[in-house]
Parts: sequence; structure tokens; C-alpha cells
Amino acid sequence: MAFDVAESDIGTLNTLLLDQLAVALFGSRQPVSQASEAATGVLSRGPAVVVGRNSRVGAEQAAFLNGVSGHSYELDDTHDGSLSHPGAAVIGTALAAAAETGATGRQLLGAIVAGYEAMGRIGVAADAPHAIARGLHPTSLFGVFGAATAALRLIRPEPQLLERAWGHSLSLASGSMQFSQEPDGAEVKRLHAGFAARNGVLAARLAVAGISAPLGSIEGRYGLFALVGGRSDARVLTDDRPTIISEISIKPYACNRLFHAAIDALGTLTGFAVDRALVRSLVIRGPRKLMDQHMVRRPASSMAAQYSLPFAIGAALTHGPHDLEAFTPTHLANAEILAWADMVQVEVDPGFEKAFPAHFGAEVEIVTRAGEVRSERVLDSLGTTARPMDGGAVRTKAAQLVAAALPGFQLGRLVEAIEQLWQAPDVSALQAALQH
Repeated sequence: MAFDVAESDIGTLNTLLLDQLAVALFGSRQPVSQASEAATGVLSRGPAVVVGRNSRVGAEQAAFLNGVSGHSYELDDTHDGSLSHPGAAVIGTALAAAAETGATGRQLLGAIVAGYEAMGRIGVAADAPHAIARGLHPTSLFGVFGAATAALRLIRPEPQLLERAWGHSLSLASGSMQFSQEPDGAEVKRLHAGFAARNGVLAARLAVAGISAPLGSIEGRYGLFALVGGRSDARVLTDDRPTIISEISIKPYACNRLFHAAIDALGTLTGFAVDRALVRSLVIRGPRKLMDQHMVRRPASSMAAQYSLPFAIGAALTHGPHDLEAFTPTHLANAEILAWADMVQVEVDPGFEKAFPAHFGAEVEIVTRAGEVRSERVLDSLGTTARPMDGGAVRTKAAQLVAAALPGFQLGRLVEAIEQLWQAPDVSALQAALQH
């Protein structure tokens, strides 16, 4: 498994860092992040920054809180093959461990690459689509392995310890998809990246402490592959495929990534300006997962709304696709959003089902009351590696997020700290740039 960072990767890493840290800064002001901080009790003093706060705490607490903030508004990056969000689980963990160990900026970047590699490859090898169909949440399930890998890379990078850390990770892995089935039980999903991050640091510490754990955590009789129960393929762990950081999608819209192709198609068809009274039907076709896990029509929380395809479509048609307020509690009873949501019909498209998860495609078909039929198919949405957001678009997204949550935040200082990280003797400048 390739754990090294090359100078040619720096541009990609800088983009991923800016995106994820801006998302976490925005997320640090979300109610779930503030409640999670309160629920942790007395914060231990330590060297690691809690993103968006003036707090400095121990690595486990920082990793947990930063993971929650990074996953708290459905804007964090996505690895399609593992159906997971590596940035939220790995980046905050690596930053916390780097602060605690006095690592250089280059060592931090190497740990991030290692964490993405472990999380993404294990998720693909374990058959992530089968895992999620069984009700296991990949970000939490696979994220603990990625977080443990990133943390151990900085604490004590020894191969035999990594096997032990993964053994502990197996017992610490968790994350149910039951939240996707309930209108008022979804907020726990926002904690899943935090659980993975905290448990990853713990797994690394337990391995370093010499506490034994199974070496067959992935392929053993009761290892991860067996627990997921899909068509596992251990060759993915060591083959020469591209690095996981080169396969990451960045989200332009604050909702589940599986909806983004449909939102892009809607934009092409309507420009998000259409009179609902003129529409007879609105059909969305895509992978089966849309029907199985994303059809709560009356979400009772922001998280449930962002995980609801009908609500997300209604929000895009009512407020446009970039409105950060559309999923807040004040809009959950918005009559126009709900009227659109009730109109949404979903069908499985065999082509998109076959292409999933390599592609999160969708087709939108609109039939007007006059009988006109209009449709648009999108295989790869904006933000994917096939249609990437450029550096300017990511910077614009970051500016919107910090302006909405942290007035007066110096985004330029953060950008400068990220750009200088490759040659930085430590992570102090980056940590300082994340405080507010």
C-alpha cells in the first residue's frame, strides 16, 4: 500500500486540505458540533487545536471534535469507490497527532496520504456497496482504519504496529445506517467521522502500548471482510492503482453526494427556475441506493433533510443548489420545498446501477402539463475527478463557508499556511490559522 507523498501530490493535497478545513470551520458552528463539545465534558489540555475554537486539547478529543465538525453539514469530500468521506476522518486526526508529536508539515502530509490510502483501499477491497446495503456506514466503518493509519504514521511508523493498530481498529469499527430510515434520528450520522477519528487515535495508542490485537483484522475468519460479507478482494490493498487522493470528489452542494448528478441535471433542464404549477411529473432515475436509503419525505432534522433525495431536490428548485440555509430547521416545513418533494418519483436505472459506485449518475425527466417531456442524464457530477472543481471554485466555496460561520476569519492566512506546509518545520502555523 503506497504511503508516501510526492512533490507532484502537493497541489492535490493543498486543495483537499483547504476544502476539508473550511468545511470543518463552518461545521464548528453547527449545533451538533457545539453539543458534541459539551458532551465530552472537561476538555483535556494538550497541543492539538480544535478547529474554529481557541481550545487546545489532547489528540483523541481534537480528532473527535474535528471529525464531527468536518462531517457536520454534508459538504466534506467523498471517495466514491469506498462510499466514504476520508477527509473528515483522516485530516483532523492527522493534524491532532502531528501537533502532539511535533511533526513537520511534510510528515503531516505523508500521514494524510497514508490515511486516505488505508481508508479508501480497505473500503473498496471490503465491497463498500455491499456494506452500505447491509446497513453499515462506510465513513465510520472504514474510517477508523484510515485514522489509525494516519495517527500511527506520526506516532511510531512501524509496519508490525500498523497490523496491531488495525487489529484494534476492527474492534473499534462501528456505524449503522439506521439513521437513514428515520425522519428524526439522523443527527448521529454527523458523529460518525468523529467516532472513526477518535477511535483511530486510540487504536494507534493501544498498538504502541504493546496491547496485542488480531493480525488478521482484514482477511481473518472473523475479520472485516467476513463481517461485511460482500465480494471482498484483498488484491486492492496492494495493487498499483492510482493513489486514493487522486480519486476524491469535492462537494459543491450541501447534501448527499449521490444527489449531485440529479441536481446538475436539474440545472441543465430548468436553471432552477421553473413554475411548479406547469409540471405534471418529476422522475429521477439512478442507482438502487436512492430508493433504499434516501426517500424520507418529511425529514425532521437538518441531517435527515440533507439525506433525503425528495427534500434536496425541492430545496434546489426552491432556493437554488448553493443556499446553505435551505436545510436548516426553519425550512423543514417549507411548503414549496415539500410540494416539490411530494412530486419526486424515483426509479432504478440499470445502467447507473451497473456503473455505481465508480460513477454516481442520475437522469432527471420532467413532464409538463402540456405534455412536453424533457430529460437529462449526468454520469459524473460537478466536483468529481471527471469534472473537477478548480482551485478558484474551491477557494470560493471556502470563502462562502467561513464568511457564513466565522465573520472576520482570515482565510488568506489559512491558505498561506497550507501552501507553506510542505516545507514547514512543524504544524504550528497551520494550527494557529485554524483558531478563531
